[in-house]
Amino acid sequence: MSDAHLSERELIDGPEPVHLSEEPIRLSNHHPAADAATGARPSRRGRVALGVALAVGLAGAGALGAVGWRIAEQKDTRLSTPQSVAGLARDDSEPARSTADYLRSGFSADIDLDYSFGTVYRDPAAGAADSPVLLFGGTTLLWRPERDLDTLFGLMADETGKVAGLREVPAGRFGGVMKCGTTRGAEGFTVCGWADHGSVVVGMFPNRTVDDAAGLFRQVREAIQTRG
Repeated sequence: MSDAHLSERELIDGPEPVHLSEEPIRLSNHHPAADAATGARPSRRGRVALGVALAVGLAGAGALGAVGWRIAEQKDTRLSTPQSVAGLARDDSEPARSTADYLRSGFSADIDLDYSFGTVYRDPAAGAADSPVLLFGGTTLLWRPERDLDTLFGLMADETGKVAGLREVPAGRFGGVMKCGTTRGAEGFTVCGWADHGSVVVGMFPNRTVDDAAGLFRQVREAIQTRG
C-alpha cells in the first residue's frame, strides 16, 4: 500500500509550446549594456520578487528536508509480542493462536509487509469477564502512512462492518498517525490503528470505549515498538 504499489498517475497535457520571434522581445526601454555601464540596479519590485522566490524555495527545501528526516527516523522499526504488555498477558492457547494467525494472514494479503504478526492479549485479573485485545500488523516502508491506514480501515468493512466515527487521537512519542473508531457489526467494538513510515498496526478492543482503547493502544505501542 505504499506509493511503490500505486498505479502511475495520469499525465496532464502541458501548455502549448511558445514560439519565439527572430527579434529579441523588448521588456523595457533600458539596454542591458547601458545599465551595466551606468551601474543601474534592479528595481525595488524586482528585488522584492526575487526575495519572495528565494523564501519560497527555501521553505520548500526545508519541508522536503523535514519529511526526509522523518522517514529516515521511522523507517527502521521493529515490532515484538512480549509475554505481557500494559498489564495484559499474551494468550498462547490454541483458539487464540488460530485467531491471531487468521488476522495476520488477512492483513498480509492486503499490504506487502517485510514482517507481519498477529497476537491476542487478555487481562489476567478479569477472569471470565475478560475481553481479549486482538493485535495485528507489521513493518514496511510507508511513504504516506495516514493514507495507508485509512485504506486498511476501509478494507476491514468486509469482515467487521464499517468503522464509524473514525477520529485521530494522540499517537504518543513514536509519532506518525493514530486513529480510532467503532464498528457497526452484530458485535460492535472499538478499532484503533497507528501508522508511521516504518510500521502499521491495528487493534480490536471489545467492550471498551474509544478513549479507553486509545489510551491502552498507546501503552501497547510503547511496549512492542522499537526503532534503530
